[in-house]
Amino acid sequence: MDFEDLIPAPRAGRRVPPARGTFTLDEATALHAAPGTERVARWLRGTLGAATGLPFAEGREGSGIVLRVDPELAPEAYRLAVDGHAIRIDGGSAAGVFWGAQTLRQLLGPDAFRRAPVDPARRTWDVPKAVIEDAPRFRWRGLMLDVARHFLPKDGVLRYLDLMAAHKLNVLHFHLTDDQGWRIEIRKYPRLTEVGSWRARTKFGHRASPLWEQKPHGGHYTQDDIREIVAYAAERHITVVPEIDVPGHSQAAIAAYPELGNTDVIDTTALSVWDDWGISPNVLAPTDSTLRFYEGVFEEVLELFPSRFVHVGGDECPKDQWRRSAAAQARVRELGLAGEEELQAWFIGHFDRWLTARGRRLIGWDEILEGGLAPGAAVSSWRGYAGGVTAARAGHDVVMCPEQQVYLDHRQDAGADEPVPIGYVRTLEDVFRFEPVPPELTPEEARHVLGTQANVWTEVMEDAARVDYQVFPRLAAFAEVAWSALPAPPERDFAGFERRMTAHYRRLDALGVAYRPPTGPRPWQRRPGVLGRPIDGPPPNR
Repeated sequence: MDFEDLIPAPRAGRRVPPARGTFTLDEATALHAAPGTERVARWLRGTLGAATGLPFAEGREGSGIVLRVDPELAPEAYRLAVDGHAIRIDGGSAAGVFWGAQTLRQLLGPDAFRRAPVDPARRTWDVPKAVIEDAPRFRWRGLMLDVARHFLPKDGVLRYLDLMAAHKLNVLHFHLTDDQGWRIEIRKYPRLTEVGSWRARTKFGHRASPLWEQKPHGGHYTQDDIREIVAYAAERHITVVPEIDVPGHSQAAIAAYPELGNTDVIDTTALSVWDDWGISPNVLAPTDSTLRFYEGVFEEVLELFPSRFVHVGGDECPKDQWRRSAAAQARVRELGLAGEEELQAWFIGHFDRWLTARGRRLIGWDEILEGGLAPGAAVSSWRGYAGGVTAARAGHDVVMCPEQQVYLDHRQDAGADEPVPIGYVRTLEDVFRFEPVPPELTPEEARHVLGTQANVWTEVMEDAARVDYQVFPRLAAFAEVAWSALPAPPERDFAGFERRMTAHYRRLDALGVAYRPPTGPRPWQRRPGVLGRPIDGPPPNR
């Protein structure tokens, strides 16, 4: 495989003479891991060893594959040098070495992405002689995975961590709770999973669809499952950021513990886990007992997730029940607030202080700007760029994930064959030309843009194959946006990217990814007659 076929594109690469020379891996090729690179060596032996059938025995520093930490490099930067004697991967940290190892895997060709050798008789693997020097543009390169609407079993999550690593993405934003399901075991509150993790039926298609799947849907991760996921991610230098949604998107929790809801407005004991899509009107009551309950939830969450950031949602919280609730209105008066918007800000601010006191940082969707932003909070800007611009100008850190640009549940084409078409058309080229940093930010303000993530909401994705179809191949383009030092969007070489994708589709095939082919959906990927919600015209850019 040519080094010019890499995705994401590296910052710099050059051939080592002779121009078509190679270094050959065979059964005698050893692997030397200098201090700090042992986990990368374990991944290489387990992954490339399985695909190639080569043992990669322990070797000395001067030959074979050599892994080293070079403190002169930036933390996630790497230098991959292949000559006639060795393959040397130097990284500014173990993470940098790992990203270099991912590049080596691409250089070995698509069969290096399989789990066992496809040709047992093959004994040699050639790597082109080259020097590749690379580093990421952003430190937050994320994928948000919604497992609340449609549950993705643990093995599917581990698989997506591998797919993220193959694309040099390093943050999994794990959307664990919503109106339609609670997916994480909380030992203090067992009914959250006993009751909250299952719904009786599921809407098939958009919320306006008349179709239902008349069988229970659900599942959850035990705490040991979560520990396994977090450890598996850490081996791949991926941080898992948990999301526990408050104070909206909480009907599953209220169904399990009715006292969490606005009991003076509705009979919360009659609520069940929601079986529809959209925004539920049933939100958490702004009481001290609700705060104490969720502090208990977050105490266990912090034990499981070492991530500095903890996502608290904060989006799409209807205020009607608070307006009608005597208890909520009394709380507004007690706190001297101007209204329900500030009541939500008070709710979020409580957990900002609570998390800060424990050495963590709160991050939430851009609605947490309404009513005043908590001092230490960071913002996931999803309703366009405006929330991120406001937050950055106020000195808050931002992750850019505008719905109109990088929501991968949006349709990929305007054609009638697209399955359950949602939102704007966002083609592979559209994602490739996405720019995370708004041009109106000054250089100082732009430093608050931690990075970017693509979001995958699974209302209309009933299984892993549908998730694959919506995510790929667009995640490859997004990964290049997040990693590579690209020119301004109009100047980006999409034709060159398409050429590199020709090689990358073969890698995705080897990984078993059910991506959308460039020619359109395969017959079994279509969903004829299932209602979606397409939006015509180009999406707004702000």
